[in-house]
Amino acid sequence: MIRIASLLLTLGLCLSRAAAAETPLRVATCARTITTGVGAAFAVATKLGWFRQEGLAVEIVPLPGSTDCTKSVATRDVPIALPSVEPLAIVRPQGVKAKVFYTAYQTSGYGIAVPADSPIKRHADLKGKTIGVTNMASAGVIVARAQVAAAGLDPDTDVNIVVAGEGAQPAAMLRTKQVDALSQFDTQYALIENAGIKMRYLDRKDVERQPANGFLALEETIKNRRRELIGMARAYAKGTIFSITNPEAAVRIVYEVFPQTKPTGKDETTAVRDDVKVFEARMPHLLLEPAGVKRWGENSEKNFRDYVDFMVKWGVIKQRVETSDLITNELIDEINRFDAAKIAADAKTYTYGR
Repeated sequence: MIRIASLLLTLGLCLSRAAAAETPLRVATCARTITTGVGAAFAVATKLGWFRQEGLAVEIVPLPGSTDCTKSVATRDVPIALPSVEPLAIVRPQGVKAKVFYTAYQTSGYGIAVPADSPIKRHADLKGKTIGVTNMASAGVIVARAQVAAAGLDPDTDVNIVVAGEGAQPAAMLRTKQVDALSQFDTQYALIENAGIKMRYLDRKDVERQPANGFLALEETIKNRRRELIGMARAYAKGTIFSITNPEAAVRIVYEVFPQTKPTGKDETTAVRDDVKVFEARMPHLLLEPAGVKRWGENSEKNFRDYVDFMVKWGVIKQRVETSDLITNELIDEINRFDAAKIAADAKTYTYGR
């Protein structure tokens, strides 16, 4: 009995030390709710123990939009966030020394969209129309202003940008004609289609190759918490590969890790099918090839430079920001030190619940 008690005490101490060895790390995502599109890689990395293998206990902190995410990094409320780059380009000249160290969504899912049967065919047709965004801190506001300006409209007087919310709320506002168009993003449009409204993007040639959301941290955090940032991003990359390879398993894992995401009022088969559609809307923007990069998280200097040119041209930012002030690839080699092919192969044979 004494030996058993001693073994149990030793086991308890080991478990306690293992738990203590996991460094807490708060990561902000830039929408009020966690959806499959943003949550899959985090959930898979949590479920399969990849964050734990890196010595991390990752906590997801949902914030209203990319502007709030960037501000929260600047004020040190969170060490890492997952915003789009526009707010950083705006505040960098004001002295916010932060950089994107891992591009998560290599191409943009943003763009103005309308119901498929809408008479609006091009951005110029939006004159006098109301455009709904998730919230006024969303990058959708910036994208809408840039796209209508590129069409020769004045974003301050020719269109009305209003908050339409997320998920079913903008679908209801489209049905009741409270908004004519939306400036949101891929997964939001998939959720709206799940609610019964087929959506159609207006011309996206000006934004489709633009880099979208990436992991942002202060330069001092990149320097002083290098190990944690590399570990978090490596686990996230593994989760991304798994989710692309086996979306259905990823959706079921999201429901387990983030139970608040599981839809109510639907049977599980329907819920999984609908959320696989949501993730598949995000999937093209996770791939490396369309952005011309080869490593997970790699920041394309050309794509960021072109996007800065776009933002300057259409008045999103008032002064040019050097690409080297927005991004760094200094962690990318270490982040990619894992067997991506094995992760994909294991994902193919993974069956949830077995």
